[in-house]
Amino acid sequence: MPTLISRVFMNGNSQAVRIPKEFRLDTSRVEIYRNADGDLVLHPVATDRGATLLQALQAFDPNFADLLIADRQDAPPMQDREPL
Repeated sequence: MPTLISRVFMNGNSQAVRIPKEFRLDTSRVEIYRNADGDLVLHPVATDRGATLLQALQAFDPNFADLLIADRQDAPPMQDREPL
């Protein structure tokens, strides 16, 4: 994709950059950071990030929390050690 030059302007108290049509993002939120070379990098943030987590949590066995508690109760006692 070719390099384009765009306009930087103030939008209220924030600095803004006009994103040309060729670079439009299909999201309403982005992560922005400066890389080691000093370049600004925009990375789209998925709008359904929480949905993926909830879907993963539904895959757990309903007794998962009970199993974790039982596992801790069966754990050997803490060892006495010299302080570092």
